[in-house]
Amino acid sequence: MSDLKRVLLVDDEPDIQAIAKLSLEKVGGFTSLICSSGQEAIDRITEFKPDIVLLDVMMPELDGPHTLKKLQEQGLVKEIPVVFFTAKVLSSEVDELKELGAEDVISKPFDPMKLPSQLRDIWSHINE
Repeated sequence: MSDLKRVLLVDDEPDIQAIAKLSLEKVGGFTSLICSSGQEAIDRITEFKPDIVLLDVMMPELDGPHTLKKLQEQGLVKEIPVVFFTAKVLSSEVDELKELGAEDVISKPFDPMKLPSQLRDIWSHINE
């Protein structure tokens, strides 16, 4: 199993982007790329080559579920797990997101000190 090193975060909120980037890079030691929209993620995923994608559910224009669908249709996440990042964490909502192809769901608000370990736990589970 390879180590988790590169995280693509897709979120339209500048405050969340800033806190998550600090969390991923300073706490987790990851290399990260922050995209502000689903389309930006689609356009940049191939050049960045993430190990995992952390994808906000509610974004304007192209929301998380539609972004995931486009990534899947274009074969861009065939080998890359996607984790949704959302405030919607009722078990029925989580189940729906997993049915779309997400590996897991991380809830917002998130703890910046725990986000890297949450991603590592998901990564370990996927690669068992």
